[in-house]
Parts: sequence; structure tokens; C-alpha cells
Amino acid sequence: MKKTILALSAAALALTGTTAIAQYRAAGHNADANGDGTVTLAEMQSQSAERFARMDANGDGVLDAQDRAARGEAMFARADTNGDGELTIAEMQAAREARKAERPERSDRPERAERRGKRGGDRSERMAERFAAADTDNSGGLSQSELKAMHEARGERGQRGKRGMRVLARVDTNGDKAISRAEFDAAAMARFTRLDSNADGAISAAERDAAKAERKQRREQRRGQ
Repeated sequence: MKKTILALSAAALALTGTTAIAQYRAAGHNADANGDGTVTLAEMQSQSAERFARMDANGDGVLDAQDRAARGEAMFARADTNGDGELTIAEMQAAREARKAERPERSDRPERAERRGKRGGDRSERMAERFAAADTDNSGGLSQSELKAMHEARGERGQRGKRGMRVLARVDTNGDKAISRAEFDAAAMARFTRLDSNADGAISAAERDAAKAERKQRREQRRGQ
């Protein structure tokens, strides 16, 4: 139960489709198609194309609110195993575990386990209270509208919400609240260039590790502040 409650905010974000706007950041992550330890520009571009196609739910060539809504609805339907139109805590946890199983390389990172280990105590209580508050009809489950309201309330002050908005602002260069394929590719290319610190046209394991260490340091600095 404790693990389930701690996963509530992340589940709400995923099931409302909001995390899709941040997925461009994964370009270069796990794109090593031939398993040689480096990610070439061609591999990155191939992964970027596949990711865009997967996120473009209606196939109109842009990522926008409609795609995010469709993605959220599809994820909600998969998680709602009994088809009653609401998600219990157990269903949300099962959906989260299924996503983790699809991305074991992320969920098994030691630093993630360490952060999870530091959480607990009264936070579990707060999360239980948050679920109860979101369940406005006291049905014991959250509908799509309740999940969306919960996410929006959290997004106003939550770090994931702020980070998602920053990502959208960076990628959406023309400010039309949608991400075109060109904007998506440009963002992925910028990330590839940033990670390819020696400019040899490939991202080595050492370069990925260096970037990861730098991100970790920035997170720790933000927490300190």
C-alpha cells in the first residue's frame, strides 16, 4: 500500500497524458540499436522518428493537447482493468508496475531506489489524504476528470508540472502550443549535440554517464536551494 500511495502523483501525470510533452528528452536514451555502446546520429534520428509517431496519436503531424488527451485516455483504459470508468489505488499501482517492466533500465537505477528509500513516514499519509481529496464522489476510485483535476492542482506547484511547461516552451519554438515534427527533431538534435561532447558524431557510454552525473548534481543543487 505504501508504494502504491507514493506513486499516486506520478500515476496521475502519466494517466492524464501530460508526461508526453517531456518525452523528447529521451532522444539518445536507449537508442543504441546495435548494442555497441554508442549512439550514432542515425540511431538517434531513427528513435526520434519512432517516438514521434507513437506520441502523435491522431497522426496529424503535430503533438498537441489532443494527442495528450488521447494518450491519457488510452492509458486510463488499459489501467481500468474492470472497466468501471474509475481507477482504484490497486489499478494505478498495477499500471505503474507494468510501465516499470517496460523500462527496467530506468526503474532499476540505484539512485532512484535510494531516493525512494529516503521517502516515507508522514509522506505516505499525505498521499493517502491526496487520493481521498481527489476522490470527490467518495467512490473509492478516481475517474478521468478527478485524475485530471488532481494533476492540474499538483501541476500548478509540482516540479513535474513546472518542468513539463519549461520543456514545452523550449521545444515549441513558434509558441503555438503544439510541437511539430521539425521542432521535435530540432530538439532531439540539440540534445544529441549537447551529449556528444567531443563532437565525433556518436554518444559514448562515458558521455552518457557524464551527462547523467551533471543532471544529478543539478538536482541536488536545486534541492539544496
